[in-house]
Amino acid sequence: MGTLLAWGPTADAHEKWFLDAEAYPLQAEALAHPSTWLAIGGPIALWAVALLLWRRRGQRSVIPGPERLGGTPETRDAVYAFVPLLLAVHLGVPLLVNGLNHTLFAPNNRLEGIWAHLFTLGQIGVMLGLFYGSTTRLFALLLALMWGAGLFVVGVEPMLEAIHILGFSAFFSCAGRGPLAVDRALFPKWEPSPRLLLWAVPLLRVGVGLSLIVTAFTEKLLNIPMAVDFLAEYPLNFLPALGIPLTDAQFVLMIGTVELLVGLCVLSGAFLRDIIVIAWIPFNLTLGIFGPDELVGHLPFYGAMALFFVWGASDPENLAAWKRGILKPSLGALLQR
Repeated sequence: MGTLLAWGPTADAHEKWFLDAEAYPLQAEALAHPSTWLAIGGPIALWAVALLLWRRRGQRSVIPGPERLGGTPETRDAVYAFVPLLLAVHLGVPLLVNGLNHTLFAPNNRLEGIWAHLFTLGQIGVMLGLFYGSTTRLFALLLALMWGAGLFVVGVEPMLEAIHILGFSAFFSCAGRGPLAVDRALFPKWEPSPRLLLWAVPLLRVGVGLSLIVTAFTEKLLNIPMAVDFLAEYPLNFLPALGIPLTDAQFVLMIGTVELLVGLCVLSGAFLRDIIVIAWIPFNLTLGIFGPDELVGHLPFYGAMALFFVWGASDPENLAAWKRGILKPSLGALLQR
């Protein structure tokens, strides 16, 4: 599995950010080709095997986590205390950029007329609310409402590709903005209950995993012509140069297979730390080619992947550390001690 993933340098280069997506509708007829079903069935079979191994290993990653590398419970608590702020920054920057560019959540979701102004105001407002940690849960709800409105304004397919937005909305609804926030210092009654904290990371994981799965289909497995045209403009299929005679269409199917497998593992939480490490290189190799658009668009995924790497699994010890970190006193209270 690691070898296959290592072949995927364009696994998360979003073709629709750089091509006219409207010119490439989904190709339902691709389902008539055995190669498509192989590209879909292969990762599902590997995922099923991974789930079995995950359970047999007692939900332990192969790559060691902080606790096996000398990290103490106190330091893990401290890291978790900063996580909501870090995720707010990673999500807030794309919201700001898309708002200023009159796009919704991604560069290909162009907005016009009154919707451009409303969504610009909404995205920048959510960015500020999350950054300061003021009425965080209200802004998390606004984020989800914008996603829902986007279904009618820009379409179902683009919003399903951006379903990670719902994952972030659920995260901040369940976890708030943590101790380093205005809410903790001034509006503690507006914060979520400790019971909701346990749902924050799993719901974020589901949103990110579903986004990767949807994109695997809409930009690759069921849209091979678009991906092939993308490779014609940006020749990233390096395998023929290595003596592996893979056509661009076959390369696209392989990349879609990889992205689908990564999405399934993130969705289920199986070998989460391992899949994040394996996917990190292909996730970043195209940054030097596509520049700021790629970097800004992927920032939410970078933040989530960093959290997932530290998280590993939802075992009782980890969940207890998460609660202790998020429920730490506010920064103002700490400074008064």
